Amino acid sequence: QVQLVESGGGLVQAGGSLRLSCAASGIIFSISAMAWYRQAPGKQREFVATISQIGSTNYADSVKGRFTISRDNAKKTVHLYMNNLKPEDTAVYYCNVPGSASWGQGTQVTVSS
Repeated sequence: QVQLVESGGGLVQAGGSLRLSCAASGIIFSISAMAWYRQAPGKQREFVATISQIGSTNYADSVKGRFTISRDNAKKTVHLYMNNLKPEDTAVYYCNVPGSASWGQGTQVTVSS
């Protein structure tokens, strides 16, 4: 059973930075792609970034150049480094194994203007 636990969210001013983490279990992490999604109030969940088994990355246009996804296979953890945060980045952030229906509880990110 896949389990995902996100952490690292918080309240930050516009222009600030945060690092989110997602600890995974129940999967062979080293051969699993991983992804981050977010859901803002009243909106659908949207894709943020993904990283392949070999470290190839892809980003939503809205975060490209500001966010960086990385992985630590030894710790079975995926990170999302978020820089130059904007109020529109406010959302609950979730990690996911692409193709899996498993989601963690999410971590709240709030960016004040």
